[in-house]
Amino acid sequence: MTEKTTQSTLETLRNIRIQKLNDLVDKGINPYPYTFDRTASTAQLHEKYKDLPSGDEDSEIFNVAGRIMAMRNTGMFIDLIDSSGKIQLFIHKDNIDEEKLKLIKLLDVGDIIGAYGYVRRTPRGELSVKVKDFKILSKSLLPLPEKWHGLTDVEMRYRQRYLDMIMNQEVRETFLKRSRIVKEIRDYLSNRGFLEVETPMLQTIAGGATAKPFKTYHNTLDMEMYLRIAPELYLKRLMVGGLSEKIFEINRSFRNEGISPKHNPEFTMLELYQAYVDYNEMMVLTENLISSVAQKVLGTMIIKYQDKEINLTPPWDRMTMLGAIKKYTSVDFGQFLSLPEASEEAKKLGVETEEGDKWGIILDKVFEALVEPHLIQPIHIVDYPRDISPLAKPHRDDNRLVERFETRVNGWEIANAFSELTDPIDQRTRFEHQVATKSKNDDETPAEVDYDYVNALEYGMPPAGGLGIGIDRLIMLLTDSASIRDVIAFPTLRPRGKQ
Repeated sequence: MTEKTTQSTLETLRNIRIQKLNDLVDKGINPYPYTFDRTASTAQLHEKYKDLPSGDEDSEIFNVAGRIMAMRNTGMFIDLIDSSGKIQLFIHKDNIDEEKLKLIKLLDVGDIIGAYGYVRRTPRGELSVKVKDFKILSKSLLPLPEKWHGLTDVEMRYRQRYLDMIMNQEVRETFLKRSRIVKEIRDYLSNRGFLEVETPMLQTIAGGATAKPFKTYHNTLDMEMYLRIAPELYLKRLMVGGLSEKIFEINRSFRNEGISPKHNPEFTMLELYQAYVDYNEMMVLTENLISSVAQKVLGTMIIKYQDKEINLTPPWDRMTMLGAIKKYTSVDFGQFLSLPEASEEAKKLGVETEEGDKWGIILDKVFEALVEPHLIQPIHIVDYPRDISPLAKPHRDDNRLVERFETRVNGWEIANAFSELTDPIDQRTRFEHQVATKSKNDDETPAEVDYDYVNALEYGMPPAGGLGIGIDRLIMLLTDSASIRDVIAFPTLRPRGKQ
């Protein structure tokens, strides 16, 4: 069947439904009423009558409401779903007014209706509502798809998420879990004295991370602005201000980068700061937070992701970046004192470097290419190169490094944390060096120094640990979702027909 034929068939079915809509109006029935007094959800009825024997019924009357998902025996049996589950409606001439019975022929799969009746369990064990009356609450003008299969339908699922949710209980369950995961993160932190805050999404300088920003324009102020790539510099301003010694934000950030199974241009991130601790405390917080959320939402700390079993039970392993590279490549990059040596060794390992790459950038490329895929079980990779970490404190034992870690699970970066740099002179120097050495083709490094942030640091910020966790990737892991598009309700997609 061609797309044109499919569209023609769809239009024919829509016209039939519109005629039914008009028939309802002609009968004086509003097919889109304002309210319905629902007194029970399907889940509440299943719980209340879980012990009702087959063949028995109860005399208590309930109002239920939901979407018709199936009709059998010319409407005698209707499968009704709401957000909590499914229940069967039993509509029979012995129980309902004759005129109302005639309206059944104007119902379609997809319509939202309310029903009034009492509960019975059929001889076959199906919990049902024995309907005494029903009301049309929303007439559906388009037919629901019969099934989902193949690449085309996967694309449709993302574009028409509302249909995806109607047709697939497991999809609804994923987004219900997402909501619970975010709630548990918020509760975990709030219960430990963290204050939730909000920072600007529109910023005059794109900073706090290395990423290509989205640009916009403010007409009244006549100035270019950026959608935030990270809330970091504003959160640390709040730490300077002494609002709280523990703060967090569950934030939306935007990065004008490629799209992949692990990347969406708009994403959700947790970022937090705690005064008077360093990155060691952040490691403990990371593993306790994630394992606690898994236990609360899933009932276990041992999760299944695709074909892997991952144990989130603390404590998690720790390994230095240099140590991890040496373990999986047998090369000790810590011994190379010159860039040419490090670059040459990377090329021997099959990792391409570019002219101008610093020692730390070369390390990072080797790590991503040859180490990341091995890091399936949770592990904190600690002590990153200073070259790629402009916001972290220098390492106490090696000035080439900083006190930073990234947490890897299933080979993915899940968390990134620092002993925060609080020295304003060092921070200014690093920012200015970044801008001065920025290449023409580099559209990710900030183009200007955020001197207001440096000015804030000059008033004094307490020593602190900072942590960022990618919420979407974490939810992918905890819901066994293969793509980030499966855990973002409305992912960014190319417009139809655009190559």
